[in-house]
Amino acid sequence: MRPVEASTYAPRVDSIFWMLTAASGAVILLVGTLVLFFSIKYRRGTATPRGPVPDRLSREVEIGWTAATAFAFLFFFWFAAVAETTQFEIPRKAMEIHVVAKQWMWKLEHPNGTREINTLHVPVGVPVRLVMTSQDVIHSFFVPAFRTKQDVLPGRYVEAWFEASKPGTYHLFCTEYCGTDHSRMGGGIVVQSQSDFARWIDAQPQGDSLADQGAVLFRRMGCTGCHGGSSRIRAPSLAGVFGRQQPLEGGGFVTADESYLRDSILLPNKQVVAGYQPVMPSYQGVASEDDLIRLIAYLKSQKVVSPRPEVGP
Repeated sequence: MRPVEASTYAPRVDSIFWMLTAASGAVILLVGTLVLFFSIKYRRGTATPRGPVPDRLSREVEIGWTAATAFAFLFFFWFAAVAETTQFEIPRKAMEIHVVAKQWMWKLEHPNGTREINTLHVPVGVPVRLVMTSQDVIHSFFVPAFRTKQDVLPGRYVEAWFEASKPGTYHLFCTEYCGTDHSRMGGGIVVQSQSDFARWIDAQPQGDSLADQGAVLFRRMGCTGCHGGSSRIRAPSLAGVFGRQQPLEGGGFVTADESYLRDSILLPNKQVVAGYQPVMPSYQGVASEDDLIRLIAYLKSQKVVSPRPEVGP
C-alpha cells in the first residue's frame, strides 16, 4: 500500500524514490535480458563464432557505457538536489513552533504560549517552522506522512519545516535510539482546517506569549542591568539584534540567529562582539531550555525603534 502523502514535501520525496526504483528496475531488466540472451546464444554446442572482440568495438562499448552511466548519475543528482534544497528555504511567514525533546517525550510550544506534550495541532496549508533542541541525548523528529525527519541535538538549535496538505492525525516518532523507553517516544500531528485550528487555539487556556514570558525572565535574571536603555554598563544593544550581522572581536562576522543567541547566554565568551569586554556572566545551569526559548523569543521580538521625526514650527 502506498504511504500517505500529507505534506507539500512528500510528493517530491516520493518522486525521487519512484524514479530511482524505475531506473534500478530498468537496469536489472537490461542486465538480466543480456545475461539470458548470451547464455542461450553461446551455450555449449552452438556454432556461434567465439573469436576475440575487436579492440575498436570493445573500446566504443566501454566509452558508451561509462558515458551513459555518468549522464544518468548527473541527472539523478540534479533532480534530487532540486527537490531537497527547497527544504532549506523556510518561508519567512511560517508559524514558529518550539520543540524540546527529552527522555521520553516531545514538549511543544506555540508562539502564544500554548503548550502540548507529544501532540501538535497545526492548520492545513500553513508553513510551520520547527525550532528544536534536546535536554539530554540525541533524538530524531520523524513524521512519515510528511516525509520530514530531523535529528534533534542537545546543546544547539536545529530547524525544519513542513506544510501539511490534508487534515488528519499523523504519527510522530523518535527514530534515534535514546534510551530505555525510546520505542514509546511517539505522538501525533493533528492537522486541522484553518477555521478549526483557530477555534482550537482560542479554546486553550490564555496566557502570556513566549515573548512576554521572556520579557519577565529578562528582568528577573537581571539582564536589564547591562542591556537596559538606562544602564551605565556598556553592553551591546539588543534592539533588532535577531538576524543581524554581528562584528566579532578579532575579526569576522556572525549572524545573530537562535543558536548564536543561545550561545551568548550560556557561553558569553565564545563569540564576543567587537568593541566590548567579555564581562557577561554565564547562565549555564541557571537558565533551563524552556527559559532559553522564552528569552530568545523576547530578543526576537525586540525591534529597532526609529527616532520620531521632529515637527517644525
